Amino acid sequence: MTQQNEQIELKDSERQKCEVWTRVMGYHRPVQSFNIGKKGEFEERVCFTEKSAQGHGEIHRTCCGR
Repeated sequence: MTQQNEQIELKDSERQKCEVWTRVMGYHRPVQSFNIGKKGEFEERVCFTEKSAQGHGEIHRTCCGR
């Protein structure tokens, strides 16, 4: 097996928009359908691990997919 380190590049015309969904109040909803206030809340969210909730870990933004 050989590994290839080639970068795949797409033209803008070959790309498609990605729809982001999130869970709010037990329901999954597309972020696009949020009002301006809820979109702002979504952008300010921080994810945490169980340890950080107990004060033993760090807060990680990357777990939210951003």
